[in-house]
Amino acid sequence: MPSPRMLLVLSENWTMTGGRCDLDAVVRWAREAEDAGFDSVMLSEHLVLGPDSGALGVMPNPREYALPGNQDPHTPWPNSVVLLSAIAAVTERLRLVAGAILAPLRHPLLLAKELATLDLLSKGRLIVLPTVSWSRDEYAALDVPFARRGKLLDEHLAAWETLWRPSPAAFEGEHYAFSDVYLEPKPYRPGGPELWFGGGSLHGPLLRRLVRHGHGFNPLGRPAPEELDKLRAAMAEAGRSMDELEMVGGTRAVFPGPDAVADLGRALESVPEQMAQGFGTFCIKPSQFTDDPQDVGRFCREVMRRVERLTSCGSV
Repeated sequence: MPSPRMLLVLSENWTMTGGRCDLDAVVRWAREAEDAGFDSVMLSEHLVLGPDSGALGVMPNPREYALPGNQDPHTPWPNSVVLLSAIAAVTERLRLVAGAILAPLRHPLLLAKELATLDLLSKGRLIVLPTVSWSRDEYAALDVPFARRGKLLDEHLAAWETLWRPSPAAFEGEHYAFSDVYLEPKPYRPGGPELWFGGGSLHGPLLRRLVRHGHGFNPLGRPAPEELDKLRAAMAEAGRSMDELEMVGGTRAVFPGPDAVADLGRALESVPEQMAQGFGTFCIKPSQFTDDPQDVGRFCREVMRRVERLTSCGSV
């Protein structure tokens, strides 16, 4: 069995560090993850939050992942592109995943420029997961039509394709249009950063984007076998192989109480089953398993020790 690639989630670790003065800790964790043998780190984003972010009440344990409607609007969300730039400067091998990039809330020229610069700075280590998100309040604050967010994302993806090819670029869409544009410098990699897509279900627009633009599939939760069959069939129909998609799984933390951390061994138990389904990269969030901000390096080494044992002898 091949060794899984481990991805450290650097967002939403606010039980260990604040979002204002402790960002240097997040950068340090990335460096420690690289030293331990992790493959990648991920940062997600919101630009702003409104009352709808906590409309369903906050999660019972603050170490859980934030879902639509269950987070305090005071939750800090530092700019992921800026923070990944700092991480790029202190790492050499680690891949940088800009997760949940809310493309419709920017103009495609601006976002294409930011992503191209980060990809160039990191020498091609950037991965982008563009999405539309769920908060109507966030869209309203930025005066972007919530109901059009899917169409806006599709135009971003089409515009990036032409912007990241040799200049000049032109694009004519329903919402965005430009001509004779020279976006320089280009990304490090021809064609731009790799793109991952994910969501709570494999709905039609997500499937279409995956097949057309995707280099990776990062679902929210465990996709049903029939969803994977649908993806496999759609890829084949488009003349693509599933081998062209990096399949990104995860670890599931089970908390014994509302203010307790989870057991690492139990969280890793599902990795072999997911690998048998074709998943090879696995996300894990450190604050779900430790409360000590100085403990992340040890935690990362322990994760790597356990997954290596898991793939060699089947136990954690």
